Amino acid sequence: MKQIFIVIIVLFSLVSCNKEKKEVVKEKTVEVVPKKAEFGFVYADYNVVQDTVQKGDTFGTIIENQNIGDRRVYDIIAAIKDTFNVRSIRYHKPYTLLRSKNKKHDLKVFIYQPDALTYYVVDMRDSAVVAYKKTKPITIKRRTIGGVLKESLSETLGNAKIEGALASKIAKIYAYSIDFMKLKKGDRFAITFTERFINDSIYDGVEELEASFFEYRGKIIYAFPFAQNPNSEKVEYYDENGKTLKNFFLKSPIKFSRISSRFSSSRFHPVQHRWKAHKGTDYAAPRGTPITTTAGGVVEQSGFTAGNGNFVKVKHNGTYSTQYLHMSKILVKRGQRVTQGQVIGLVGSTGLATGPHVCYRFWKNGVQVDALRLKLPTGEPMTGSSKNRFLEKITPLKFELDSIANL
Repeated sequence: MKQIFIVIIVLFSLVSCNKEKKEVVKEKTVEVVPKKAEFGFVYADYNVVQDTVQKGDTFGTIIENQNIGDRRVYDIIAAIKDTFNVRSIRYHKPYTLLRSKNKKHDLKVFIYQPDALTYYVVDMRDSAVVAYKKTKPITIKRRTIGGVLKESLSETLGNAKIEGALASKIAKIYAYSIDFMKLKKGDRFAITFTERFINDSIYDGVEELEASFFEYRGKIIYAFPFAQNPNSEKVEYYDENGKTLKNFFLKSPIKFSRISSRFSSSRFHPVQHRWKAHKGTDYAAPRGTPITTTAGGVVEQSGFTAGNGNFVKVKHNGTYSTQYLHMSKILVKRGQRVTQGQVIGLVGSTGLATGPHVCYRFWKNGVQVDALRLKLPTGEPMTGSSKNRFLEKITPLKFELDSIANL
């Protein structure tokens, strides 16, 4: 009897333990899902489906798959045609379906996002279907970064989680005064700019460059955007004294290239294997890299010779001309007017060349000269009331740049 009593107690204990374990496990699986609101709708009120447009999908096929009859689809498309062009939906763009929470899962709202900023809503909750376009709220945040370069500008900005477009913008602003391939580790810099954030959290890129400086060959070169005409939106960039950064000539016909051979009165030719003058500057770059004219003018010559390969010569005025050799492809014709920075050809290795590059030649008053040693004409500094407004605007910006760079 005593043994039977002990067995009953043990069995009761095991059942109790198992019951406790089951209850504990059940508590751990309880999940509280917070309400989430997006596009002006509370997701907890709906059965939510999020997907992307697949190949072959149309607005009609997407909503028809939600147990909406052909006639109803036709009526919806007709009702929203003036607000939402259903043919505009594109492959791999996201959309959201808000459906009823009952067993039927009736489609109530269709939301389509053509880009990160905008979205279209097709609201089918009432008998009268409506569609509208909305833009997500944008927040502008301001940043100032600076210090010393430890790698290239692009890498420095990338490490600071700044979009690459800012590096291209800066290179364009300073194209007349800085060769960014020659910036050295340890050179100081500072940049003040604004960035866009969607819904205060999703990064959407750089909005505007407010101010910057770079140390180049021991000199600090500032850049401040300013519109001399208060009634105009045309902005140019000036240094701290109000002098334009836009020189008459660009520093180089190729962005982010390297100099492989300089202007010389005597150089051993790599193809002809003899000493001869090299009256140009060679910029090495991958085949197909765009070549831009360093100043506006008229194409004086365009063609091919055994030595030059495919080449273009541009006459800028009565004093200056430039020539671009060894192109893989010429993109302009003789007599054509070109603007500064216009792509006139692509890098190649035609003619007497051992590898892809452009030989950049420069004439002043009919004589070939070294473009890198030439003091080229620059714009005139601003004066009068414009300069006073400019100096008043940049004073706090310059102080901010100088402060962070000296930390």
